[in-house]
Amino acid sequence: MGKPLFSRIAFLGIGLINSSLARAVKEHGLAEITVATSRTPATREKAAALGIVDLVADDPASAVAGADLVVIGAPIGAYAELARSIAPHLREGTIVTDVGSVKSVVTRCLAEALPPSVHLVPGHPIAGTENSGPESGFAELFQGRWTILTPPAGTDPHSTAKVRALWEKVGATVEVMDPAHHDQVLAITSHLPHLIAYTIVGTATDLEEHLKQEVIKFSASGFRDFTRIAASDPVMWRDIFLNNQDAVLDVLQRFTEDLTALQRAIRRGEGQTLEDLFTRTRAIRRGVVDAKQA
Repeated sequence: MGKPLFSRIAFLGIGLINSSLARAVKEHGLAEITVATSRTPATREKAAALGIVDLVADDPASAVAGADLVVIGAPIGAYAELARSIAPHLREGTIVTDVGSVKSVVTRCLAEALPPSVHLVPGHPIAGTENSGPESGFAELFQGRWTILTPPAGTDPHSTAKVRALWEKVGATVEVMDPAHHDQVLAITSHLPHLIAYTIVGTATDLEEHLKQEVIKFSASGFRDFTRIAASDPVMWRDIFLNNQDAVLDVLQRFTEDLTALQRAIRRGEGQTLEDLFTRTRAIRRGVVDAKQA
């Protein structure tokens, strides 16, 4: 199997993504020791009982002590405070990365809080399910999926290469991207679909009780898919929307304009307009399937 990539990896937060990565790290022998911590004692106890990592620490400071890689997997709103709490305890040369879905704000707040003696390589694995918690993770989650890295200008290339190697060894395909560009791309591919799903399912919850029960009873595949997306971690998605405001609002404005045009086409009976749109969207689906992202 060869020498591990890292001597000690500390996972700050052990939800779906970090627990999946921790499992994959163990499976592929990528660290000599893995340690995790979480905000709540119940989650720490669950992680220990599942044996996801070698050690479970009571707090972030003790978790990062001696680590050469720290993976932040907390809600984005907690990043700044978390970074400040670990900053004095990071050894020189430690690599700090994360798994958050927003990169501009994250990169900025981490860079401001962390000491200059560590290397910051933010990341975003584009993988997941609607489930959360350490029991939801599985080592195969990242196989065939993309992970985007957004290292700030001047980041040590060797550190970026080590984080890239970690993700590639657990099955991901890695791309390096500017943080702002990442946020624009994810606003349309991930953030807007989640916002729409939350809205549609929220509309259903506001229906009269008898009608709501019928909607649940006779859910077709489209509505079922929306309920799956809308079952995602509410704290995580609250923080994503609050921390990617500009990109989300921009793409939401474009979507609103397109929705208005579609509404007009239906009202006017413009069948060809509808058919042309649906033909274009089928091509996008075929592209997703061909790219093995289905």
